[in-house]
Amino acid sequence: PSMAAMAAPPPAESPVPPGRCRPSLPSVEPLVFLATLSLGMQGPLATQYLWDRLGAEHGYSDRNSSDSAGCGDGNATADPLRQEVEALVSHWNLYINLGGFFACLFSVTLFGPWSDSVGRRPALILPAAGMALQTGIYLLVMYLELHVAFFLLGRLLSGLTGDYNLILASCFSYVADTSERRARTFRVAILEACLGIAGMVASIGGGQWRRAQGYINPFWLAFAASLAATLYAAFFLRESVKQKKEAKLFTLSHYKAVYRLYMAPEHPTSRWKLALYSLAFFLIVMVHFGAKDIYVLYELGFPLCWTSDLIGYGSAANYLAYLSSLVGLRLLQLCLEDTWVAQLGLISNIAGLVVMSLATTTPLMFTGYGVLFLSLAPTPVIRSKLSKLVSETEQGALFASLACVQGLCSLAATGVFNSLYAATLHFMRGFPFLFGAIILLIPAAILGWIQIWESKHDYNNFQDASLSP
Repeated sequence: PSMAAMAAPPPAESPVPPGRCRPSLPSVEPLVFLATLSLGMQGPLATQYLWDRLGAEHGYSDRNSSDSAGCGDGNATADPLRQEVEALVSHWNLYINLGGFFACLFSVTLFGPWSDSVGRRPALILPAAGMALQTGIYLLVMYLELHVAFFLLGRLLSGLTGDYNLILASCFSYVADTSERRARTFRVAILEACLGIAGMVASIGGGQWRRAQGYINPFWLAFAASLAATLYAAFFLRESVKQKKEAKLFTLSHYKAVYRLYMAPEHPTSRWKLALYSLAFFLIVMVHFGAKDIYVLYELGFPLCWTSDLIGYGSAANYLAYLSSLVGLRLLQLCLEDTWVAQLGLISNIAGLVVMSLATTTPLMFTGYGVLFLSLAPTPVIRSKLSKLVSETEQGALFASLACVQGLCSLAATGVFNSLYAATLHFMRGFPFLFGAIILLIPAAILGWIQIWESKHDYNNFQDASLSP
């Protein structure tokens, strides 16, 4: 049974029926919505800002004016100055994500297991405040026209407080604390759907807003959203850990908790399942992040030559997959095991990436986004299966390790996909999408093999039980 959440610190503990949470417990979804709104608002806009800023510094004409003067003709793809700007923006994205990863690697594995003892709220307040600080630094760069390297500084400071990865880890731990095992996959999918709703709002609003008023005003909304997430976690969200206890923050025991999770689990079969599910999760999320990193650059360049509003619609279509995957997951669960739902999601992802790799027109690019309608179903399935492999007192350590895996995904995706994009501009701009589709065949094989093994194992156990006297 899952742990019950405490509505308020009572004078004495009152019993809570197993598998049920207190009805007065507030939802964690608003916090995820606000944090994702902030991240989704500034993500594509930051890439476009780097494009315009670095393009101006290197003498490349403004992107909007070049739409009719260069990008639309067949010579744009061979423009060496344009390719230099694209490669430079891609490399700066790599540096910024590298800095964020190494900072998060230290902080998330520290704060995640710590939250198993002291509660989830401290591990939600700190990263939300860090995101607000990062957005504030981005605003200073735009107001004062500071060097773009200050983007890296903001990312580092946010990473040291856990960044968005710690928010996700703590929120998924919160859901694991307060959900029944049989309903956990769908509860995790609901949480992920909130990412999609916030992402759509941010993408459509950010693209249109940037086109009308520039970069600064949309970034003020991103700052307000991250600040609101901090205040919600501090004053409205109630604790989900039932039995809190004092624990030192700066101690190696938190890192050892993550180590024991994989190297010394309670059940021998849990070790290799944890490892294989984590590998599948890594590959799926790496491809997701890698493709997302280069969507904007791919759409800015020839032959698509999208403007800010189309980029916003494209990002919104990408985020729509969160909602369509939630609906598809719920419907397919009525007739299929969770693993086979995840397999259908991988097929959707592979097909969508193949279409995008060949997209030379706007309708074909949006067709690729449409084919991705079930592409995000595998991640809630894997998160839920991993959550069920560990005890209730290890949820924070588990999702902290997943957050590190997700951070590693961001690092690997940025390094591989951005470098691959810069290297393959000359012969196939969509090659990274095709590469991602091939990579997804590996997690499909892993999930299928585990499901077949579990089916045979259950069948053998049933046979042994039926033959025993």
